[in-house]
Amino acid sequence: MSSIATQLIHWHRKHGRHHLPWQGNRDPYAIWLSEIMLQQTQVNTVIPYYVRFMQEFPTISSLAQAPLDTMLALWSGLGYYSRARNLHRSAHIIMQDYQGQFPDTRELIQRLPGIGRSTAAAITIFAYGKRDAILDGNVKRVLARYFGIAGYPGESKIQNLLWEKAEESLPANYREGRIETYTQALMDLGATVCSRHTPLCTTCPLQQHCVAYKENRVAQFPAVKPRKPLPKKETVFLILMHQQKLLFEKRPPSGIWGALWCPPEIEAGVDAAIYCQHHLGMKVQSPIELPTIDHQFTHYKLRIHSQLLKVVSNNHVQQNQFIWIKPSDALEQAIPAPVRKLLKQNFLSDDRAHQYLSSN
Repeated sequence: MSSIATQLIHWHRKHGRHHLPWQGNRDPYAIWLSEIMLQQTQVNTVIPYYVRFMQEFPTISSLAQAPLDTMLALWSGLGYYSRARNLHRSAHIIMQDYQGQFPDTRELIQRLPGIGRSTAAAITIFAYGKRDAILDGNVKRVLARYFGIAGYPGESKIQNLLWEKAEESLPANYREGRIETYTQALMDLGATVCSRHTPLCTTCPLQQHCVAYKENRVAQFPAVKPRKPLPKKETVFLILMHQQKLLFEKRPPSGIWGALWCPPEIEAGVDAAIYCQHHLGMKVQSPIELPTIDHQFTHYKLRIHSQLLKVVSNNHVQQNQFIWIKPSDALEQAIPAPVRKLLKQNFLSDDRAHQYLSSN
């Protein structure tokens, strides 16, 4: 067994995480769900979502049968909604192509939407006890520091080298639970000890052979992604009110906030009243400007301006992509985080919006 594997397995017995809700079973569905939720999201954030999700959809079959809207409503606030849409698509594929049985090889699992090599390997390890290597963000950081691998892990050359080290570091024998314990220990070390900004090197079981620690260069590994200023964009939400309800529109299935419910959106500079009359068949009173909301995506920053408009004449033809709903009820729908924030700030705690609703 490799030196790193021996040390981590021993360390995990006393210091690893043993009571996460997805641990202690071999259900590939439960493991798959946890791995998808944990992508780019911290454990403490994921746990309540995972628990609610498993209560509502305990099996692949129940997930496949659920309307996408229902599923997205449970996911609302967790972010990166393409993960949820891919889960739903994958559940349908598993039911149709695999007779409801989760595939048991990394190669087949990787064919499912939204699953890469590391996620597929984690599922085969924890569900089937197969010997494979993972390379998520925490593991990349541990290996880069331990082996002194300079460079940005997103570069193919560096990533390939990290994969080589990940495979070389696997425990060599097949004793029951060995590969699962090692893999969990590696993830736990990255999450709780070998953290990005404040690593606890003095308590790390790998410090004796860690290149970064011995050379006093821990902060330099791994190299950060070359930074470019994020572009800035602006948009305008139309908060249309009629009979104490707000108008929401379902967004297209792909793209930003795909298949979620949002207020109608226009470009900055477009006249809201004219847009409402020509495109929505509504006459509105003069808008009230609500406080702006800033939201950051991976690739750009978005400033959201919101105009509160009282509908005085509504010839709008109801269509499936539109709903009228009370602000409090909208919080139970599949809505993105900035819309949830907008509703809470302006309709559950803001006197101006309450007065405006009362007079409607």
